[in-house]
Amino acid sequence: MLAVDLVSNAASAPASEIISQIVEAIFEISAAARDVLVKKDTFKELSTYLEGIVPILKELNKKAVLHSESLNNVMAILNREIRGAKQLTLECRKRNKVYLLMHCRTIVKRLGDIMKEISRALGLLPLSSLDLSSGIIEEIEKLCDNMQRAEFRAAISEEEILDKIESGIQERNVDRSYANNLVVLIAGAIGISTERSVLKKELEEFRNEIENARLRKDQAEAIQMEQIIALLERADAASSSKEKEIKYMIKRNSLGAQPLEPLQSFYCPITRDVMMDPVETSSGQTFERSAIEKWFADGNKLCPLTMTSLDTSILRPNKTLRQSIEEWKDRNSMIMIGSLKSKLQSEEEEEVLHCLGDLLDLCKERELHKEWIILENYIPILIQLLGVKTPEIRNNALLVLCILVKDGDDAKERIAIVDNGIESIVRSLGRRVEERKLAVALLLELSKSNLIREYIGKVQGCILLLVTMSNSDDNRAARDAQELLENLSFSDENVIQMAKANYFKHLLQRLTTGPEDVKIVMASNLAEMELTDHNKESLVEGGVMSPLLYMVSHGDIPIQMVAVRALRNLSSLPKNGLQMIREGAERPLLDLLFLNLSPSLSSLREYTAATIMQLSMSMASQESNQTPIPFLESDEDIVKLFSLISLMGPNVQQSIIRTFQTLCQSPSATSIKSKLMQSSVLQVLVQLCENDDLNLRANAVKLFSCLVERGSEVTTILEHVNQKCIETILKIIKTSDDEEEIASAMGIISNIPENPEITQWLMDDGALPVILNFLQNGSHRNQLIENAVGAICRFTAPTNLEWQKSAAEAGIIPLFVRLLESGTSLTKERAAISLSLFSKSSPRLSRSSPNRKGFCCFSAPPETRCPVHGGICGIVSSFCLVEAGAVGPLVRILGEPDPRACEASLDALLTLIEGERLQMGSKVLTDANAIPPIIKFLVQPYPSLQEKALHALERMFRLLEFKQKFGGSAQMPLVDLTQRGSGSVKSMAARILAHLNVLHDQSSYF
Repeated sequence: MLAVDLVSNAASAPASEIISQIVEAIFEISAAARDVLVKKDTFKELSTYLEGIVPILKELNKKAVLHSESLNNVMAILNREIRGAKQLTLECRKRNKVYLLMHCRTIVKRLGDIMKEISRALGLLPLSSLDLSSGIIEEIEKLCDNMQRAEFRAAISEEEILDKIESGIQERNVDRSYANNLVVLIAGAIGISTERSVLKKELEEFRNEIENARLRKDQAEAIQMEQIIALLERADAASSSKEKEIKYMIKRNSLGAQPLEPLQSFYCPITRDVMMDPVETSSGQTFERSAIEKWFADGNKLCPLTMTSLDTSILRPNKTLRQSIEEWKDRNSMIMIGSLKSKLQSEEEEEVLHCLGDLLDLCKERELHKEWIILENYIPILIQLLGVKTPEIRNNALLVLCILVKDGDDAKERIAIVDNGIESIVRSLGRRVEERKLAVALLLELSKSNLIREYIGKVQGCILLLVTMSNSDDNRAARDAQELLENLSFSDENVIQMAKANYFKHLLQRLTTGPEDVKIVMASNLAEMELTDHNKESLVEGGVMSPLLYMVSHGDIPIQMVAVRALRNLSSLPKNGLQMIREGAERPLLDLLFLNLSPSLSSLREYTAATIMQLSMSMASQESNQTPIPFLESDEDIVKLFSLISLMGPNVQQSIIRTFQTLCQSPSATSIKSKLMQSSVLQVLVQLCENDDLNLRANAVKLFSCLVERGSEVTTILEHVNQKCIETILKIIKTSDDEEEIASAMGIISNIPENPEITQWLMDDGALPVILNFLQNGSHRNQLIENAVGAICRFTAPTNLEWQKSAAEAGIIPLFVRLLESGTSLTKERAAISLSLFSKSSPRLSRSSPNRKGFCCFSAPPETRCPVHGGICGIVSSFCLVEAGAVGPLVRILGEPDPRACEASLDALLTLIEGERLQMGSKVLTDANAIPPIIKFLVQPYPSLQEKALHALERMFRLLEFKQKFGGSAQMPLVDLTQRGSGSVKSMAARILAHLNVLHDQSSYF
């Protein structure tokens, strides 16, 4: 009775009482969204959509229909979801920024789910029975459509940070520079300064979130945050130099002064050297990985020590021994670093040079050694060596300092506090060539610190020396000097000094107003120089694009050539590529490519096509919440550009194909694919799949695979995929050395629309064993496995029993069962689909159990009958899921987050309770603990899963045993569906509640 009351009370709550609460909550969300600490644009978009609901609610409030039960249910859903949105918005306004960044995936998913639920609720409004104006109805329908299509995602930069954190935790990365770079990325993502004090404060606040998680009894989150903190603590910002130094000196002083000899167990029995990556074989003996792998590669199958037979596929990392070796090395390295300091202060030049060489080797050997050298306070001694008379000592001291300051704040800060430290380095700018190069490289790295950057520019004569170097013939030194000058340009005083040397006007003036030969030289320099990303961005922000594009549009062939090459160099930075598109680069580049078809201009066409390709690649850098920048939207341009494939050489062909391949994965993918499919693109790609140029062929195969994905243009695809095409694709799979090409070829087979004739061609050409071979050999490329499993799906259709038997006899069923445990989500989905198709044929293949005759004591023992099909089953003979051990893995997938994999697994499991197998199949599912996750699908926001779970439960709950066992746990989700479900879902939920005696058969829910 309690469940009935809950349904009745929620349904009878008047919508008029809820509307004012909803409107008030919407305005609170809009106000709070302005102050959220992460995903501001996403919350702004959410509040915009919610504000669009307000006029609709006010219009409904005016009508005399608020007693409507369906309208009340809609209001209840809106109230629930908007309250959830309000709570999330308030949380994102006050929680720690780093904590919010770590949960950005969860945040955008929650926002997306809220949007979908609100859209679904608005879609449930009984518009035909409400006295609403056509304008309001149109507004509701438009809002529903827009909200359904809205996609909230974590930004690329956020995904990069989360991936780096996951990788660092998994690999136990102790690299200080890794942690420093990660902290800088985090600072940029959450909008805070990279100053140590600011970062340290933010990390301390993040530590407090661990205690909050423990108070919430969320142990999993607490453990995860502890792992993140352990990774970030390795960064310089996590603790002060003094704290690190004290900790280091305590450890170093506890080690003594004498290095230890390695233990005998540290040596590899094969190489007789101390091991770096010890692995244990099946015989229990440990060897250096590379040594034992070479032993196996040479054809040896016996253990080098015991001479017993080895399983060459088993090599287990000996983590305990590896850790012991690393600890031994660290101990001796720490002792060595401590002992070198006195030698570095020797009056013997040879000893000082030898000591500097040892320090260089230690720095290069391991990142941790650099930190220990810094903590041993070597920096003042190295700075002091810059004043000696011997150039070789000065050069080596500069080289060590360059390595120490790379990607670290501690070393920079220690140099800053050494008396006349920066001045000593600047003096080296005026000495010999090699010393100048090392000094400018060191100053460039130091300039990444705001404090030091300001001091560098103030040293007398520094700016003038750098400007002189930026115009030198030494490209590397000139580039370093140029970048350093750009770093120093933050200061007005430095800018004045640089302006006096005409540095900033030099490049742009010559590109804009210089004579033709000078323009060519300057553009050629831009084309040839190995510019850093910072250089490229600075040049574009300085206005270099306009003169280059003008040269493309109005210059003669030599000028166009160098201008395009310069644009190609600059556009390799995605941000610059997007800026080029905004400045209209698309049109002159396309015209240049379309108009210059002469064979003598092949180089110009190649550079132009490569630049267009890089512009297309920059499209992928756009964030999902940004308005896409239009590129290649003209049907005519698309057709003309693709048609050039038939007229150009392989380099241009590859660039054009890769352009479209990239665009087919961009925000405009749907439109691009549709336009390409309407032309003769497939015909051209099929021909290119036979091309002798392997790179060109591989790119053609990849674009072909991309275009047939999801197979929307069925007629067009089938028109061009003939038997010869199938033979060509199979030949590529058999002979290619490029795994990406093989994966794409598999993708073509996987995604070509279902057609019995094509599948028969594949079967006749021996495709099944060829594809299966890649799965059995354990390929590590996920896409290849996914597509291979998808390709094999073609042979498991129950409409052709011969295909199924061939597949089963090849061993596919046990293999797919294993992939249910180890594959990606898509692999699991496709494997489950195939197993489901196999299972559909099992009832007619299960063999009846023979009647036993004669004396029982002389009869053979009876064969075990299948608990589902009631007969004699087998993996190969009847494709039985129970015999294959597939039930457990399929059930485990039901608890995974991917709804498509869940649905495919559910489909496979439900074949066990079809028709007369309901009783026995339900018992097998119960024993496998499958019913609880099926019940959980009732509360998931996936309509297809909901409906299938409802249909399954409706049938099982007809049986008293299962109704009594699981009815109680299903009751509340079913009650919820009667309130917020769609018509068919609501009716089905009510019907099950009737089976459970919660609702009577005459309820209005039917």
